[in-house]
Amino acid sequence: MKHKFSINSLVRLGIIAIAFIGLSGTAFAQYSKPYPTPDYTGKGSPAQGTVKSKSNTAGRNLSAADKAFINDAAKGGMMEVAMGRVAEKNATDSEVKNFGARMVKDHSKANEDLKTIAKEENVALPAGKEAGKWKSDKDYMGQMVKDHEKDLAAFEKEAKDGSDPDVKSFASKTSEVVRKHLEMAKKIDSKLK
Repeated sequence: MKHKFSINSLVRLGIIAIAFIGLSGTAFAQYSKPYPTPDYTGKGSPAQGTVKSKSNTAGRNLSAADKAFINDAAKGGMMEVAMGRVAEKNATDSEVKNFGARMVKDHSKANEDLKTIAKEENVALPAGKEAGKWKSDKDYMGQMVKDHEKDLAAFEKEAKDGSDPDVKSFASKTSEVVRKHLEMAKKIDSKLK
């Protein structure tokens, strides 16, 4: 009888030991973190807890409409800066000169913001163009009214319907500036003869 008892006890102890080893191995695997291997490429790896840069994947998911908006906004912004410089230098009316200076300042900032987004999204921007020509301060301001009406509609549409959150945010923020420019342009244009 004693012999039977000791075999059963040994079997039980063996089963308990195997279960304990199995459970402790599972627990250890769940809570242990392997040592990260050094990253000599500068890119990092997700296992090391690094966040993948947006620039590595960006641009691939950008919609055609968002890309077109970026392209059109860049062209328009560069043209506003170029024309603003000419107006600032050559306009005869002081309000038109000041408006030109404001276009240079505000659109230069917006252009820099757009360049940052374009770089993150891997979107190539168009080259700058020379300023258009106009006959008078009235002609310039009339053109500014038309351009800003068109631009405001495009920026508001992108802010509402765009698919990329960064592009939408840029469009929303910049549409407020464009709206102020439009109000100023209409006011100045109405005073000119």
